[in-house]
Amino acid sequence: MEYITIGNVRIKKTAALAPMAGVADTAFRTVMKRFGAAYCVGEMVSSKGLCYSDRKSAELLALTDIERPAAVQLFGCEPEFAAKSVAIAERYEPDIIDLNAGCPVPKVAGNGSGSALMKNPKLFGEMVTALVKAAHVPVTVKIRAGWDAEHINACEIAHIAEDCGAAAVAVHARTKTQMYAGKADREVIARVKQTVKIPVIGNGDIDSIESCEAMYRDTGCDLAMIGRGACGNPWLFRDIDDHYEGRDKQPAPTLAERLAVMREHIELLVSCNGENTGMKQARAQASFYLKGMTGAAKYRGLCGKLSALTDLYALIELIKKENDITGGV
Repeated sequence: MEYITIGNVRIKKTAALAPMAGVADTAFRTVMKRFGAAYCVGEMVSSKGLCYSDRKSAELLALTDIERPAAVQLFGCEPEFAAKSVAIAERYEPDIIDLNAGCPVPKVAGNGSGSALMKNPKLFGEMVTALVKAAHVPVTVKIRAGWDAEHINACEIAHIAEDCGAAAVAVHARTKTQMYAGKADREVIARVKQTVKIPVIGNGDIDSIESCEAMYRDTGCDLAMIGRGACGNPWLFRDIDDHYEGRDKQPAPTLAERLAVMREHIELLVSCNGENTGMKQARAQASFYLKGMTGAAKYRGLCGKLSALTDLYALIELIKKENDITGGV
């Protein structure tokens, strides 16, 4: 098995879990890590919010031992707040601190943060420098291909990140304007890899062993990173880990296995966030696990009404009954 090193952090060269706001929370990361994710990055947290003692922001920084090696991710566009927020983030003992310079959503990019930093290379460099000078752990950055098709500047931004002391750069090979549509352009990742000497993490359109292999082969990246392809499918990490460990491929999960992991995941959500909040979050997560199965549209409609764990258990029993599944889940 090959490993990569980011600063002093050693990571298995299989597949990492990408940061996904509102999705890759503690429960999600715990499940994916249990199935073989090599590395996790937490949900993005506002540097400014941390400096103003925002409780919800701070809660997003929490990491559990099972998730490690793991990073916390900060976003913002004011270097002074970035530097101050590091001390708060480091209370949670992250292995790595990651700067989000890739988020495309309007409420982030519209305020000059996230992918908007790629339009301001000078400010981007100041943000990286502020974090590196303040941090006692490696600092990495997550970027996109560029703002739009006319402004593909991932290589320039990655080079600035390296010059300012970043220990690695992750590239989501779509532009800001693409959001999550269209295809990721792996050639952009390949060019970044040729531009910098620090490790490059490739992100975009990995949903199988084959697409993970293609990411490594086509880009030469040091680590593959999976985002939406992992939603409802932690077995993807298991299969990739088995592949690179030289183990035989395991059978696809049965419906009973999918229901069991869905239940585990949602019970974790409730344990972490309480039943009221956890079950609201569970509506989307449950839908992910049921995608593609017979009757999925009906069951996913019921997912949208989940309000209590008893609702989840009733849904599972309904699916078992209608699909002739016996035994416990």
